[in-house]
Amino acid sequence: MSQAYFHKDSAAVRFSVLCEGVDVGATVSSRALHYHFRPDAVGEDPLETYAAHADEIADAVRRRVAAGSIEPVMLRELDLRAP
Repeated sequence: MSQAYFHKDSAAVRFSVLCEGVDVGATVSSRALHYHFRPDAVGEDPLETYAAHADEIADAVRRRVAAGSIEPVMLRELDLRAP
């Protein structure tokens, strides 16, 4: 599994998640992180928000993969909601 990092050009956090023994690349936009996890925050760091919710975000990636998504998985705010 690779270290998460913020990709400035796409304004997204890029990371990987272990899914059934395979590292799957994924991204989540800073906007999706903001609106789902910290809607009242101003100037938050997307990497800090990601790190604080990494387990929930990884679960969202696994749900998308189980539903048939292929790499790279691009999470939307809707994907972050627990089923």
